[in-house]
Amino acid sequence: MRMARVGAMSFALLFAFAQSMTTCGASEIETEHLFGFTTGSDVGSLGEREFEGSTTARFGKRAGRYTAGEQTLSAEFVPLPNLRTEYSADVVAHDIASLHGLDNRRQLAIGGFAADFRYRLLDRATAPFGFALGIEPHWSRIDDGSGARVHEYGADLVAAFDKEIVPDRIVAAFNLLYQPEVSRAKTGSDWSREATAGIATALMAQVSPGVFLGIEGRYLRRYESFGFDDFAGHAGFLGPTLFVKLSQRSWVAFAWSAQIAGRAVNAPGQLDLVNFERHQVRFLFGINF
Repeated sequence: MRMARVGAMSFALLFAFAQSMTTCGASEIETEHLFGFTTGSDVGSLGEREFEGSTTARFGKRAGRYTAGEQTLSAEFVPLPNLRTEYSADVVAHDIASLHGLDNRRQLAIGGFAADFRYRLLDRATAPFGFALGIEPHWSRIDDGSGARVHEYGADLVAAFDKEIVPDRIVAAFNLLYQPEVSRAKTGSDWSREATAGIATALMAQVSPGVFLGIEGRYLRRYESFGFDDFAGHAGFLGPTLFVKLSQRSWVAFAWSAQIAGRAVNAPGQLDLVNFERHQVRFLFGINF
């Protein structure tokens, strides 16, 4: 596949470029916020406090018009060594028209709240690789796909691994993902269950002090239950990532991810545009205080 070849070439170019940086000093790598859609194993320093923002846009279905957005604001604290805590609230927006199975909708609404707890079990500085476990329980009043009003409860579970391939130059990350959710329509009485499982991987190279360029890939599978028996569809995503450390206290990151392969159950086409979108874009920023 052409996009896969482009991804492989990007990995090779990043590796060669970072190895050639012999005259430019590199900053120490911190993977806590380095990636767009992938999670790093770093959790910040003891006592660290940070205000963070994340803007995510998802757009593109098989037909019609579909755009969904989410603006999240978060407060992060590191109360204990190796333990990162974060508390978030979000606002969501939907612009949907002429899509089979979804009501036409144009709205801006308060989405919900979430808490994120991440504990680092292995530190790259003293172990062969970094390893952290994370759980993010959340509650939402708006379905992120359809924009309908719901009562929704879920959790994002992640096992995050990372390793510096070239010290202070190139870092690779790998995630195992599982995201169960239970929801009920605002006016309904029946609860539905679904889950998303998959993997994510990323490679980032420091092209100048505090500036990283890289590529991320994800493979996700959707199920209409908490288990793995009611398969609904799958999708593969690939795209570039940029991270810039603006100062000792601030940073920004940008990532774009395009669906390059997939299939929905009982739906035509080579992509899964029922359970996932064609494009996902994310912008993040953070300020220590």
